[in-house]
Amino acid sequence: MTPGGRLRVSVVVFLVAVVLRLAFGLGYWNDKPLTRDEQEYLALAASLAGGHGFTYDRADQLPVGDRFSRAPGYPAFIAAVMWPDDDFRVDRAPTSVPIALEVVQAAVGAVGVLLIGALTRRAAGPRAGVVAAWLAAFHPALVWISAYALSEALFSTVALLGALALSALDSDREVTPIWRTAAAGALAGLGALIRPAALPFVAVGAVWLVLRRRWMHAAVLVLAASTVLAPWTARNLSVHGRFILVAAGGGVTFWTGNHSAAVGEGDLAANPQLKAFDQAFRGQHSGLTAEALEPHYYAESWRYIRAHPLDWLALEGRKLFYLFVPVGPSYLLHSPLYYWASVLPWLLLLPLAIAGYLQMVRLRRVPRALLAHVLVTIAVCVIFFPQERFRIPILDPAAIVGAAAFLASRPWPWSVDTG
Repeated sequence: MTPGGRLRVSVVVFLVAVVLRLAFGLGYWNDKPLTRDEQEYLALAASLAGGHGFTYDRADQLPVGDRFSRAPGYPAFIAAVMWPDDDFRVDRAPTSVPIALEVVQAAVGAVGVLLIGALTRRAAGPRAGVVAAWLAAFHPALVWISAYALSEALFSTVALLGALALSALDSDREVTPIWRTAAAGALAGLGALIRPAALPFVAVGAVWLVLRRRWMHAAVLVLAASTVLAPWTARNLSVHGRFILVAAGGGVTFWTGNHSAAVGEGDLAANPQLKAFDQAFRGQHSGLTAEALEPHYYAESWRYIRAHPLDWLALEGRKLFYLFVPVGPSYLLHSPLYYWASVLPWLLLLPLAIAGYLQMVRLRRVPRALLAHVLVTIAVCVIFFPQERFRIPILDPAAIVGAAAFLASRPWPWSVDTG
């Protein structure tokens, strides 16, 4: 495909992706009630936009003991998008996802579509890149995630851009521009400020680079990520009086996934019994902030693991199963239409993706940076817990890359090379 043909296809795919996301967000998902996470993200964003800082210190917010610790990246993004709206800065946080946020996230999601195409093109060739871009444009989970006030919508695109930048991991060339690795590190740090679960990617990427004797690239990756994270970590130390790298949400998340009542999938909203235990636990530590509660959550979880090691190992196996087989509680919270629109595309993609990655391994063209994100996502979900939202930002794009690589290698009666 010529550069001109590639540009034309990219423009068309981008516009189609934007239209589909806006059609869902503005045409269907409007004035819908917010989830707990959405309420808190919007509340923090409203506080930032109103000049009150990164706090819940507004009269309409939850009591201290019921608040979760959040990473700053996504609320800051919302605040930037909503800054021209005087009502957002002055009044209470909105009760539904703002239209302006849905519009901007539709564009961000469409950029993610192009990044999926670019990652696939680099690994499996131009034809596969076009197939991947079209699959990503229409993939239901990637369409509707842009309509929610959830960090996954932004994180996915940032992570994919970082994977594309980390050519030192994907390329076997001796000379790889160091600035690309620095950009990948900075994007990894930014991704961690949006979703702290992305932090291990820096370590995995650095180790992988060291094993490939790219010492300077490994050092630059870690340094760039640390430079982005350091100011927020210093702020946490000043505000909370203890070391918190990004946010203190790891404790409750670890507790949710490593408890005697845990089923192996879904958050508190999807597990009512576990939510009741959480309310009782918070009642025992009444008045503590999320930051102060974090070590208590970890301690409680480790007590369970030490007392019931075999039960815990079985729980870990269920987590791994539910991560790939979409039958857990978080999938059943939604309407049948949503459920099947989520489950069927994933189940269709998965075998094609496996075939595509086996093919790329055989040809030694595996997208290693993307694979590093996949490994981190799997590890985090097994250590903490999986749910649909945690799957979508990385595993769905990775599945599309593999599926497109396989489909593009098959003989077709028509060509996708329009250049």
